[in-house]
Amino acid sequence: MNQISLFRRLRALSAPSCWLLLGLLCQHVLVSAQNLDIYTEDWPPISYANADKKAEGMAVEVVQALQERLGSTNVVQVVPWARGYNAVLEEPNVMLFTMGRSEEREKLVVLLGPVVISNTALYTRKGNAARLLAMGEGMRKLPVGAYHSSIFADTARKKGYTNISEASKPQTIATMLLRGRFDLWVEGSLVVPSIIKEIGHAPDEVEQVMVLDSLELYLAFSRKTPASTIKAWEEAFRWLKKSGGYAKIYKKWLPGETPPMEVVRLGTSSAP
Repeated sequence: MNQISLFRRLRALSAPSCWLLLGLLCQHVLVSAQNLDIYTEDWPPISYANADKKAEGMAVEVVQALQERLGSTNVVQVVPWARGYNAVLEEPNVMLFTMGRSEEREKLVVLLGPVVISNTALYTRKGNAARLLAMGEGMRKLPVGAYHSSIFADTARKKGYTNISEASKPQTIATMLLRGRFDLWVEGSLVVPSIIKEIGHAPDEVEQVMVLDSLELYLAFSRKTPASTIKAWEEAFRWLKKSGGYAKIYKKWLPGETPPMEVVRLGTSSAP
């Protein structure tokens, strides 16, 4: 029986029976919300594994606040992006965050958010940007380092950069850039300082060449995730943003940035 049919039948029941069924329905929604494999990636400060191997970061804190609202106890697992991406495409009851929005991905998963907004930009070693920009269209022929299977690599290709060198971790790409393996690195602007610090360098050792696009990042649910589960997460996300909890988390991790306060659900799914 779907939820609409259940609510119709509630009208014909006595008050005690009505409350009992409403309680069962709420319990069903909470159980559905808990029945998820939740994956994220090593992409500080948005998400990463701390010294104790536990998930931490801006988006992790948002997800954990939603879990508390929903009564979900599933552990957020930090895995390589390719593993989490394959899981959300192929397996039921999977949530992966944060995923960049694109028309192609809206056909594959259900997106809920935005959780955070970043720019997709090209970076190079300090003092190198002017020389690269002077190349004009010739710059598009240069090798570009990118996070494997990321939307940043996809964006660079769409902008005409076809010589893309990919690695499984953004830290690997940043290290290769600073060692002179290539002159361009495409990445999300919000995470570049943290990535550079993590590999033992100062953020000012790289500089931005140009912004390619603005990118909204979302929670992504696999297509076979029940509609009731996605609806429960959506309602919790609306509550978190309306209550002020989301803005507090956003400003804690990303001071000076403006949090996106709308909540939208995008993509192909059985979700209502």
